[in-house]
Amino acid sequence: MSASESSVLPPSLPVLSSAPAFAKPSKCINAGPDVARFLTSLAYRDIGTFLLQLNLALCPRIQQGSSLPRTFPLSSKPGPLPPSILALQQLLQTIKEFVSEAPPDPAPTRFGNVSFRKWHALLEQRLDKLLDEGPLGETTNLGEGEVKAKDEISSYLLGSFGSVQRLDYGTGHELNFLAFIGCLWKLGYFKDGNQGGDIERQIVLQVIEPYLNVVRKLILTYNLEPAGSHGVWGLDDHSFMPYIFGSAQFTSPIQPGTIVMPVEGSVRGAPKPSDIVKSTVVEDYRQTNMYFAAIGFINDVKTGPFWEHSPILFDISGIRDGWGKINKGMIKMFNAEVLSKFPVVQHFHFGSLFRWDLDPEASTPTQSVHMANQPFVTPSAVQPSPQTRGTAAPWAQATRMPAPTGPGIPYSRVPPGSNSGTVGTRPAPKSTAGSESTSAQITMTKAPWARDT
Repeated sequence: MSASESSVLPPSLPVLSSAPAFAKPSKCINAGPDVARFLTSLAYRDIGTFLLQLNLALCPRIQQGSSLPRTFPLSSKPGPLPPSILALQQLLQTIKEFVSEAPPDPAPTRFGNVSFRKWHALLEQRLDKLLDEGPLGETTNLGEGEVKAKDEISSYLLGSFGSVQRLDYGTGHELNFLAFIGCLWKLGYFKDGNQGGDIERQIVLQVIEPYLNVVRKLILTYNLEPAGSHGVWGLDDHSFMPYIFGSAQFTSPIQPGTIVMPVEGSVRGAPKPSDIVKSTVVEDYRQTNMYFAAIGFINDVKTGPFWEHSPILFDISGIRDGWGKINKGMIKMFNAEVLSKFPVVQHFHFGSLFRWDLDPEASTPTQSVHMANQPFVTPSAVQPSPQTRGTAAPWAQATRMPAPTGPGIPYSRVPPGSNSGTVGTRPAPKSTAGSESTSAQITMTKAPWARDT
């Protein structure tokens, strides 16, 4: 732990004292009602704990004896990195280089380039060897039975780069990469770093951001479709994590040892949230901040007014309570729009490290519009989930989506032009048979914290 950090450690994902009986991850979420069961699982608890652990590490810190807080930009010189981080950086670089062996098919395609399947096949063929190298091999070869740690961990890594069948990429694949890193954490892979801030920051800035850059290259090279996207009514076509961690980089500074994120305010010198619509500001900050890096990628691939192609992000940019408020809302939104949505979590698999078992301290999930809008199945098609009582997972208490109080949250910014007025008040296209109504999607995906106090 660095000298600037307190000896008080924030809540964190525990490192296992011994290797479990590893298992190849299997599918458990098969229908809408299984999502409610997932929200009471140990896997859900651990995902949330790990996400908040990483999030807290990026919050600026007050420095004693200095009027300037300590911040954690992407471009900061990280100093000597531990072997665990260097090995993951090399892994991602090698995976990225596979693109040169699978150039995009020149034939015109409307939905994804078929050469992505060749790239994915290269990854699958070489994954075992990649995970055997250096410090990774010491961890992935743990286990005494037929199934080794590598058999479980590799499933999450392979699922982190998009679907070879659908030629798409989305937040469910991003979630798999978070689980991959979480598996390594549980097995003590990052023990060569300083827990409580330093190693967590290195994971985000030196591993997760490079992963996102690999994904962006794949999207551009193979024209990968958004997976499970709400179209313009989603936060982003492909990613969510950079908005969480990027907003954390700009929040109000906290005292070393504080284990609670600020819920409003911004660090001195941070750009205004409304600056995301200014291309020059975005270019200035995309090299140092994950939020602006994600906005910059949107600008790279989309044309037209920002408020038109990204209305949710445009809405969020009107929040006046600072980046702390945005960070708090992003956690809520991730809980609602990623972890509580069947189209996203149906592809998440469960093993010995992220377990389907019930969390004994979980409470029954609150029924909300996010829970209600799940694929319908007949009662006989799914086993009822045991009802549990007690306190919810600590991280979920702070991030559970509030139940909607009306037809939707009004937008906090008014887009310019002839279509001025809130996007939520514009006529919505009629839904087609067998699909959710557009108005229902709008209700679910509008910035849910816009009226939070």
